[in-house]
Amino acid sequence: MDKLKQIESFAAVATRGSLTAAAAAEGVAPAVIGRRIDALEARLGVKLLVRTTRRISLTHEGSAFLEDCQRLLADWANAEASVSAGGVKASGHLRITSPAGFGRRHVAPLVPRFLALHPEVSLSLNLSDRVVDIVNESFDCAVRVGDLPDSSLVSVRLADNRRLCVATPAYLKRAGTPMHPGDLARHECLALSSDASQTRGWAFQVDGEVIHLRPTGRLDCTDGQVLHAWCSAGLGLAWRSAWEVAQEVASGELVSVLDAFAAPPNGIYAVFPHAKHLALRVRLWIDFLKHSYGDAAYWKRSPA
Repeated sequence: MDKLKQIESFAAVATRGSLTAAAAAEGVAPAVIGRRIDALEARLGVKLLVRTTRRISLTHEGSAFLEDCQRLLADWANAEASVSAGGVKASGHLRITSPAGFGRRHVAPLVPRFLALHPEVSLSLNLSDRVVDIVNESFDCAVRVGDLPDSSLVSVRLADNRRLCVATPAYLKRAGTPMHPGDLARHECLALSSDASQTRGWAFQVDGEVIHLRPTGRLDCTDGQVLHAWCSAGLGLAWRSAWEVAQEVASGELVSVLDAFAAPPNGIYAVFPHAKHLALRVRLWIDFLKHSYGDAAYWKRSPA
């Protein structure tokens, strides 16, 4: 038990950044935490933390040891939870990240229900359109939309992601309805700027093969939400995800065109560093997303 306390104290100081904060969380004096870490370093024969009057930082050995300690503590918590009187009970802090637009619509609204199911879990949500380095930035899980690059990360497919070519009825009445992807060259196409993350263009399936087009128009933007707004204002055609425009298509505010040439869907994924030592709260979060997105009724009732 002394060894476990030493490891718990080390992990708490490393993640909270101070002896005082770790001690306050446990309800003991900072000196108690200090003695545990001194004992741990003496037993291991290495320096894990560099302590000054202003800050505490991890040594190289400390950084490597922290990852193992966090896995060990997560496994210990999972083992206890699995045999507790109340059944499986997740706890601790969950750090997740998601693309901004998708996160606002389809991640953030689910968070209150997840926390209600797991009252001992706290959660931080990062919304960013850059590809976050979840390992080096210490995120537990990322939600990602679209094709995934090859990496050492583990992924779970949560749902299909279809893309639609859409415009307002007014635009189509004015400019005509494209009948083939080649017709896009004669239309105002609202595309992501060349410096945005979508580099392959709009995907269509023609004669059994997927082709990528980079249609142009007088307007482009690095922000997909702006393209959506311009499209809704009747300024041109846009290539948007079904999760973003399905409600407007259903209501008739937007019209989906070139459906006969739609490319196969890509995916919506949960991505995480490893599967072997997955904390219970992360596993439950992924299961919760998969259950939510796997329900066809979810996408029909989801707000536009």
